[in-house]
Amino acid sequence: MSIEKLNQDKQRIENAVDAHDGNLRRIALQIHANPELSFHEHQAMQWLTEPLKDAGFAVETGIAGLATSFRATWEGQPGGPAIALLAEYDALPAIGHACGHNLIGTAAVGAALALKEAYPLLPGKIVVLGTPAEEEGGGKIIMAEDGVFDGIDAVMMCHPQSKTMVLRGALACVDATFTFHGRQAHASSAPERGISALDALINAFVAINSLRQFMKEDVRIHGIITKGGDAPNVVPELCEAVFILRAANVEELAVVRDKVYRAVRSAAEGVGATVDIAEGLIYAERNNNKALAELFQRNLELMGIEVSPPPEKGGVGSSDIGNVSQVTAAIHPYIRLGDATTHTPEFAALAGSEEGMLEMNRAAKALAMTAYDLCADKAAMERVRSEFEEWEHNRTGGDRYG
Repeated sequence: MSIEKLNQDKQRIENAVDAHDGNLRRIALQIHANPELSFHEHQAMQWLTEPLKDAGFAVETGIAGLATSFRATWEGQPGGPAIALLAEYDALPAIGHACGHNLIGTAAVGAALALKEAYPLLPGKIVVLGTPAEEEGGGKIIMAEDGVFDGIDAVMMCHPQSKTMVLRGALACVDATFTFHGRQAHASSAPERGISALDALINAFVAINSLRQFMKEDVRIHGIITKGGDAPNVVPELCEAVFILRAANVEELAVVRDKVYRAVRSAAEGVGATVDIAEGLIYAERNNNKALAELFQRNLELMGIEVSPPPEKGGVGSSDIGNVSQVTAAIHPYIRLGDATTHTPEFAALAGSEEGMLEMNRAAKALAMTAYDLCADKAAMERVRSEFEEWEHNRTGGDRYG
C-alpha cells in the first residue's frame, strides 16, 4: 500500500472521529461528572452503549456475569480478524476519574463508530468490550476466565498518562485484606483481659516493613488501615488493613505473597490474636505485543504525536489487561495528558478538561487507524499473531494449558 493511499485511508478515519467528536465529548464529560466505582458503573455503561446501538452494533450487556459489562459487535466483510477495543469506565473512591477512565471508554466507542462509518465493508469484526472494575476487582480477569477473549485476534486500549508510550510494562499484583481478631476489654480497668487486634495490625505493618530490604528492587508493597478500633478506652477486638502486593511477574509475586503472609500471621500470633487473609484476583504482568505496538506508534506519529520510550525501571503500576495479554495479542499504550500523575486530584481535573477531550479524540483516531491496519493488511495481522503464538509456545513449552 502506498504512503499516499495510506494517508488517504487514515484521513478518512480521522474525519469520521471528528464527526462524532461533539457526542463523544458529551459522553466523556457525563461519565466524568458522575463517577461510579468498580462493579457499579451502570450509568456509564448506558451512556457508552447507546451510540453503539444507534449505529447498528449488536450490543449485549451483563456478559461473564458482570452486570456492568458489555460487548458491542459489528462485522463488515466476513473472513477478517476480530479486533477488540477495550472500554474502561470505573472511577476511584474520593477522587473520581483520576485515572481518566472516562476518556478510555469513550475513545474505544469513538474508534469503533468511526471505523464502521468510514469503512462499512471493512474485512473484519470490531468488538467493543466494556470491562468494568479495573481499579478494584479485575473485571477483565473475570471476563478472560469466562472465555470472552477467546477468538479475539488482537486487543487494544489507550490510557491517558503524563507521557506518550506504547511499550510500557506493568507489574503483577494482588490485593489482600488482613482482618485481625482479638478480645475486647476495658482498656484501663481490665486491660489484662484483652487481646489487641490493633497491636497485631501495627506489628504486621512493622514486620512487612522489615521485609523490604530482602525484596527485589521492583517489588512494591503498600497498605492502609481500614479499621483501627472503635474507641480508645476499649481494647480493639477487630481491626483491618488492605494491602496491594506487586512484583515483576506472577511467579515472583508468589514469593512476595508467601513472605508477607507469614509475617502477618506471626504478628497476630505474637500478641495472641488471629488473622484472616482474603485475596483478590491476581493481576498478571503485561505481555506487550511489539508488532501491534509498532503499528500503533506509526499511527501516533502520522498524527504528529511524539512517542517516548518506557521507563527503564520503576514508574509502572498494574492492570487487569495483563491477564488478557496472556490469552491473545494485546497492547496498552499511553497518550500524554499534561504533567500531573494519575490517581491525583490534578489528573482528575485534566480528565474533564479541554485538554482531556483533545487527547481522547487522538486516542480514538490511533485506535481506529490501528484496527484498520489489522483488517486491511493481512501481513500486519500475521506479524501480530505470529509474535503472540511464539511467545505462548515459549511460555508453555507448546502446551497452552501447561
